[in-house]
Amino acid sequence: MSLIWNEKYECMPRDELQAIQEERLRETVNRVFYEVPFYRRALQERGLGPDSVKSLDGLSKLPFTTKDDLRDNYPYGLFSVPLSEIVRVHASSGTTGKPVVDGYTRHDLGVWAEVMARSLTCCGATKNSVVHIAYGYGLFTGGLGAHGGAELIGASVIPASGGHTKRQIMLMKDFGSTILACTPSYAMHLAEAMAEAGLSKSDLKLKGGLFGAEPWSQNMRSQLEARLGIVALDVYGLTEIIGPGVAVECPEKQGLHVWEDHFLPEVIDPETGKQLPDGSYGELVVTTLTKQGMPLIRYRTRDITTIISELCPCGRTHRKIARFVGRTDDMLVIRGVNVFPSQIEEVLLRIAHTEPQYQIIVERRGQLDALEVQVEVSEQFFSDEIRMLETLERQIQRQIEDVLGINVRVKLVEPKTIERSEGKAKRVIDRRQL
Repeated sequence: MSLIWNEKYECMPRDELQAIQEERLRETVNRVFYEVPFYRRALQERGLGPDSVKSLDGLSKLPFTTKDDLRDNYPYGLFSVPLSEIVRVHASSGTTGKPVVDGYTRHDLGVWAEVMARSLTCCGATKNSVVHIAYGYGLFTGGLGAHGGAELIGASVIPASGGHTKRQIMLMKDFGSTILACTPSYAMHLAEAMAEAGLSKSDLKLKGGLFGAEPWSQNMRSQLEARLGIVALDVYGLTEIIGPGVAVECPEKQGLHVWEDHFLPEVIDPETGKQLPDGSYGELVVTTLTKQGMPLIRYRTRDITTIISELCPCGRTHRKIARFVGRTDDMLVIRGVNVFPSQIEEVLLRIAHTEPQYQIIVERRGQLDALEVQVEVSEQFFSDEIRMLETLERQIQRQIEDVLGINVRVKLVEPKTIERSEGKAKRVIDRRQL
């Protein structure tokens, strides 16, 4: 059994966990009916009252909540407590329209610290750890979310935030950091910068990495573990629900445990909204069970996954979700074919001589969509003869076409020419005027 932070709840028998979920679901529905006008209207439109849901079987009767609902009620319209009880506000980046806002009571911050303490413990963190947090601090939930969990554990926290890569490496080396928390693309950027500085994994004391905020593949995990000498685990969260800590991988790496005493997951058909059985892929929907500041009922995350109900060898009884295959709203439709960037990443990272840096360019040529994949190759290989580069391009092109079933153009580019990001990597540039 791996390290466990809160054995009472993480290893609770399923029948006891379900009883807690049902009690908390009833409390949440009652709360939003009386305290949030948006939900009161939505429930009444369905003929539902504050006590209409008695058990988990009634969940499907409840209305969905979407990101548009959050934006329409910007900034405080979905809060269920007075602003005087909100002790912190976080928000999304707001790259499309108004930002998505979440408000936290002191109770909510305690819940957040608890689920992040569980998540960091999965990654090997203890009170003796030095946790280096390179997520951004501020309105973004990543930095402060990880920070609260690490402090609850009693670990030493290095609140490095994002940017200043050379300084980050110096701090990790000098301070003896043992756990790294950041986006996977930035972790790869740190590994590249270390190599450029003549440092190897043996120069650091890193043992674990907790990476989230963007999709990443199993192949990227392998590269991060090899380059940094760590166990690399995936953590999931979103501003709307609480931030990072909704779900996390344990060292078994067989899916992400959803902390079900706080978050109730379901998977639906994104077209019909009907619940799907465990094991079927669809859109993840989450209901908060303990949030006070801004509880959400059946929030449509747009993330595509499946629920894994089999018990995990780690001893935790909370169900897991599979690592995401994409998002319904990140999905590209190219000539009638659904394309997720993660599918292309899996191909690229299987092929020798390529670097884990790529960009997908989508354009409209005449009446047809065209897909170009730009990928960096290793320094040594890029200096080889043109014929070998052309052979590699054709190899990548064939393998991507085998996966996607559509024609693509592959362009090999020099190392370090694709723009790096200290936050979420921008993998797709869609130039179509749709």
